[in-house]
Amino acid sequence: MSDVAELERRLSAALERIARGVEQIGAPEQPDGAPQGAAEIEQLRETLEAERSANAQLELRVVALTEKQEKLVAGLEAEVARLRGELDARDSMIRQVKQVNQRLRESVRALRSEQPDGDAAARAIDQSMRAELDGLRLSRESDRAELDAILRELKPIVEGGADA
Repeated sequence: MSDVAELERRLSAALERIARGVEQIGAPEQPDGAPQGAAEIEQLRETLEAERSANAQLELRVVALTEKQEKLVAGLEAEVARLRGELDARDSMIRQVKQVNQRLRESVRALRSEQPDGDAAARAIDQSMRAELDGLRLSRESDRAELDAILRELKPIVEGGADA
C-alpha cells in the first residue's frame, strides 16, 4: 500500500506541474519576457502523456488490488462458514454423546439397585447395553468426523508437496 501512496504523491506533483505548464501555454510570454518555445510546449505535452500513462497504470493496479482483496475476503468468508458448520456438527455430536452417557449412568444406577434376578434386571441390563452401544457408536462417529477434518486440512499440504 505504501507503493500506492508514493504513486499518488508523484501523480499529484506531476499534475501540479502540468497545471502550471498549461497556464504558461496560455500566456504569450514567460515571466522574464521571453517568448514560450515550441520545444517547451512539446516537453510539457510529453510530461502530460507520461503522467497520464502513470495514472492509467496506477488505476489498473488499484483495480487488480481491489479484485485480489475481494477474492481473498470471499475465500475467508467461505472458510469461516465451513468451520462454523463443522463446529455446529461437533457441538451437536457432543450433546448426543452427553445424552447417551447420561442414559448409561442411569442404567448403571438401575442395575446396581435391581436385584440380580427377574425381568426388571433383564430390562435394566438391556437398557444399559443399548446405551453403551449408542455411546460407542457416537464416539466412533465423533472420531470419524475429527479424522475427516484433519484429512481436509492435510489434503492441500499433501497435494502441494506432490507438485513441488
